[in-house]
Amino acid sequence: MTATLIDGKKIAQTLKDDLKHQIVSNAAVPCLALVLVGDNPASLIYVNNKKKACKDVGITSIIHHLPADTPQETLIALIHELNSNKDVHGILVQMPLPSHIENTAVIKAIDPNKDVDGFHPINVGALVSGDDSGFKPCTPIGVMHLIRHALGNDLSGKEAVVIGRSSIVGRPLAQLLLQADCTVTQCHSRTHDLKSHVSRADIVVSAVGKPAFIKGDWIKKGACVIDVGINRITIEGSDKTKLIGDVDTKAAAENAAFITPVPGGVGPMTIACLLENTFKAFKRQQ
Repeated sequence: MTATLIDGKKIAQTLKDDLKHQIVSNAAVPCLALVLVGDNPASLIYVNNKKKACKDVGITSIIHHLPADTPQETLIALIHELNSNKDVHGILVQMPLPSHIENTAVIKAIDPNKDVDGFHPINVGALVSGDDSGFKPCTPIGVMHLIRHALGNDLSGKEAVVIGRSSIVGRPLAQLLLQADCTVTQCHSRTHDLKSHVSRADIVVSAVGKPAFIKGDWIKKGACVIDVGINRITIEGSDKTKLIGDVDTKAAAENAAFITPVPGGVGPMTIACLLENTFKAFKRQQ
């Protein structure tokens, strides 16, 4: 491997240390409400990780764990209660939700000033229009931190390819890269000749959820590769599993100058940026 690994854990810890210092100097304490519906094993892990991260930096967290058959109206009523609670500064509803609950209705119910996930249409509109007053989604903010850590703050003129167009990662990230004066190509499942797009990119970000989908020989020499994918696969010849990304890391590292590992790359940054958004919400409400 010739590429430099971008250590997301280390960078996230630096952000958290700085945040903890700012929180300690405040008389009041930020509070994040985490809402979980059902018992999805991955969601349980994510919520517990967020609770631990809050504790690490001095943010109070409250978990509302509702049964899987909770009616949509009951969930939205809880969100309205949290909206009006002045002691709660941020609200996060853990996705995915059970199939009988409409994601959009739940997201719209959250007060945009407490929407620390950055998914509310008002915050999405602020991002698209270049208005910095809204909250931005946590994973795209984390990705931008990683890119700037590798390449520096000035990204103007860089050719960036984003693979994936979800409202959680792909689309908002493309907007952030455009605002950083990159030339951005957004690829997706219907893109023809994906290799040709990837091979000219100075910055490659993959968020498609397909293990080792991006091949090493697609990567331009000296590129920065950010792997958002988290895919659990079975280790050949055993019943054990492991996590790998969307990128064939070992092969891609022969061409890339910088690359994120999976795990230990984007994941820690997402949680660190959630904490930053919560503190930002707290400061505004104070």
